[in-house]
Amino acid sequence: MKQIEEMLFALQDKDYAALTARTAPTLDPATIIGVRVPQVRALAKSLKDDPVVELFLAELPHRYYDENMLHGLLVSEIKDFDTCIDATERFLPYVDNWAVCDIMSPKVFKKNKEKLVPKIREWAASERVYTCRFGLEMLMSHFLDEDFRPEYLEIPAAVQSEEYYVNMMIAWFFATALAKQWDSTIPYLVDGRLGDWVHNKTIQKAIESYRITDEQKTYLRTLKRTGKKDSSK
Repeated sequence: MKQIEEMLFALQDKDYAALTARTAPTLDPATIIGVRVPQVRALAKSLKDDPVVELFLAELPHRYYDENMLHGLLVSEIKDFDTCIDATERFLPYVDNWAVCDIMSPKVFKKNKEKLVPKIREWAASERVYTCRFGLEMLMSHFLDEDFRPEYLEIPAAVQSEEYYVNMMIAWFFATALAKQWDSTIPYLVDGRLGDWVHNKTIQKAIESYRITDEQKTYLRTLKRTGKKDSSK
């Protein structure tokens, strides 16, 4: 929408646009306006009750990365669970980078966790890179604390992908799970349940975490698989 586009261009920072192009290499630089995340968040909050939002959310695909960032933040503000799920699923096919994927965190999900689990299973099983990543991120965000069940670890363990941004999320998930649910999670490394790259990246990220004890880090180092090229470098 022209109105939203003009609001974003009014906040443009060309140096930040260049930085974004470097950190999100899958994006076409011509699609990056260059609005800093705090400003996009502020714009989303100012617009969330504006009638223009409904029109904006219905207009897909967007032309600009910054529009997608705003879209993800506006979806995250939707208060009705079913409406939020519908808006999320309309948007996910158009998510084409990790930043837009990771900025989406609908607040209403916290109050509807039983209904969220089946959707997470669907998203995590998707062949779309960022739909899968989003599902795994929602599992990590909402189900590694008081609502944790050991069987939830099977969801990311079952994902087989050659996609970097999926595998990074799996490793991030398991590193976080080690910090929060060590006893249930460590068998996935001991028993070799993860692919080589994800296995080693999980260990690396866990060792970098302040939430993992020194004793645990020492043990994790003994589990690292050697002779495997780190494709993230």
